[in-house]
Amino acid sequence: MSAYAVIKTGGKQLRVAPDDLVVVEKLAGEPGETVSFGEVLMLADGSDVKIGAPTLDGVAVHGEIAEQRRADKIIVFKKRRRQTYRRKAGHRQLETVVRITALGGAAPKASAKPKAEKKPAPATKGEELPVLFLSAPEGEADDLKKIGGVGPVIEKKLNALGVYHYSQIAAFTPEDIAKVDELLNFKGRIDREDWIGQAKTLAEGGE
Repeated sequence: MSAYAVIKTGGKQLRVAPDDLVVVEKLAGEPGETVSFGEVLMLADGSDVKIGAPTLDGVAVHGEIAEQRRADKIIVFKKRRRQTYRRKAGHRQLETVVRITALGGAAPKASAKPKAEKKPAPATKGEELPVLFLSAPEGEADDLKKIGGVGPVIEKKLNALGVYHYSQIAAFTPEDIAKVDELLNFKGRIDREDWIGQAKTLAEGGE
């Protein structure tokens, strides 16, 4: 029986062996760079089997980044019955292809994990927020308070992100929505209150 290991990365468990090509959630690095997985749950070499509790101390699996890519597109479709509400969006997950080069050996100081952005704390009164958009469109700002669920405080926070117009909100991508939710701790209210649909109507001159 050939040698293999079971590792954990990106919240998933994978069975790997030398020269395997495995697809994992995005890792930091360029093709050709080495990566190490420090969360090894099991290591087997013939009849010699080591099982962690839950991981093996001082053991790592090493590999080389073969490719950085995006997965196939999936379609996210939302519908609310009897409310004329339909939203369709596509999403392609970032992922890394790794060629396994060695099992065992010293574990790295930190396990290889998907690269994550530092999450800023929710805005507080008087605090300046990072600008989400490079620049706001020219022209007089719209009254964002006409959007249901947006009051003076939220309008001010949106302005701090560079959001001043209905057209900007109407053009939000799923990534934009996730970013605004994260920065302002909205907890899904943009989708829940259909800001995009409201903004499109207002941008077209409706009420």
